[in-house]
Amino acid sequence: MNLSRLFATTSKNVIHSRFISKSTGSTLSQMKVFGPFPEYVKIVEVGPRDGLQNEKQIVQAKDKIQLINSLSATGLSVVEATSFVSPKWIPQMADNTQVLRGITQLEGVSYPCLTPNLRGFEAAYEAGAKEVAIFAAASETFSKKNINATIEESLARYKDVCDAAKDKNIKVRGYVSCVLGCPYETTTSIDKVVEVSKKLYDLGCYEISLGDTIGVGTPGATFKLLQAVSSQIPLSAIAVHFHDTYGQALANILTSLQYGVNVVDSSVSGLGGCPYAKGATGNVATEDVLYMMKDLGINCNVDMDKLMETSLWISKLLGRSPSSKVSLALSHKTNNNNTATTTTTTKLAENSPQQKQQFFIPTSCPIQDETLKSKTPNFEQQKSSSSSSLVFN
Repeated sequence: MNLSRLFATTSKNVIHSRFISKSTGSTLSQMKVFGPFPEYVKIVEVGPRDGLQNEKQIVQAKDKIQLINSLSATGLSVVEATSFVSPKWIPQMADNTQVLRGITQLEGVSYPCLTPNLRGFEAAYEAGAKEVAIFAAASETFSKKNINATIEESLARYKDVCDAAKDKNIKVRGYVSCVLGCPYETTTSIDKVVEVSKKLYDLGCYEISLGDTIGVGTPGATFKLLQAVSSQIPLSAIAVHFHDTYGQALANILTSLQYGVNVVDSSVSGLGGCPYAKGATGNVATEDVLYMMKDLGINCNVDMDKLMETSLWISKLLGRSPSSKVSLALSHKTNNNNTATTTTTTKLAENSPQQKQQFFIPTSCPIQDETLKSKTPNFEQQKSSSSSSLVFN
């Protein structure tokens, strides 16, 4: 589906109004500004790693490879590939080496891998990783339950990882979990978020992704958070990672864009549920983020049609509907249009004996059916496993 017709050709974020004062009769002018917004925003696609590791169903390596390659082909410049952690804790990522070596790494696209310790870093480097990610928490209780280490202990581990990465000229990205709330301590100290973010930045992380792990953040809280963190590290080094558990993710991203943030983490099809709220949505969907950015006139260099095709394919592979509202809406519209066209053609054929033939009226999105038929014919033979992941952003 061509999405260009859904949006204005230009984005007008400044409104000039003129009116006449009743008291003086003079002409007054008023200007309202919506923004400003960055001209370009980098989308960090976390679906293959943060998304799939939180899905109960274990996806086969060949399908992970196809997912990553398909995402790369959309124009995304960063696709988080996998995680080098113990399969005991995250069985969904047990095929990390096979996946990283099996993907087609396009020029200009980064494929970071999560490495929680030096051993994980060395395994990732051996597999061909050119960028890694480390993660710390702003909550002491969460850190202990998530990685069995205090915040200080985790930072000591990451110093070893950053030192090794520097020696091998490997870029390191940092994540901070629970920046707007904690499932165990409820509230999170902004001072602690700033402290952990600054320490990761000082260790050598070129970018710090602030993660609202349980999705409780609101625009007001997001503004205060960015205000505090950007006082200690450059705004250009800050990324945001919102979960949509309470439906606030897009509003929080909009607040972040207005503040000047130009790096946003998201997950194709909204892959990855919230591990602490049963039935709640997790990562914000990449399609939903792009839909909003398009209207704001922000360039992301991502092909929405290709992204939607990938979203619908991976959703069908997992046996469920996309969590993305945009994918659901546009796929239903496409399906209805195609169904109407097919029905009309069928009636014409019935009235013309020499052209009579069998017609298929689709019952699901044509993009899904075509993609699955050509790329994953054995999608029904998927293994399912309960998630026991202890590493969350």
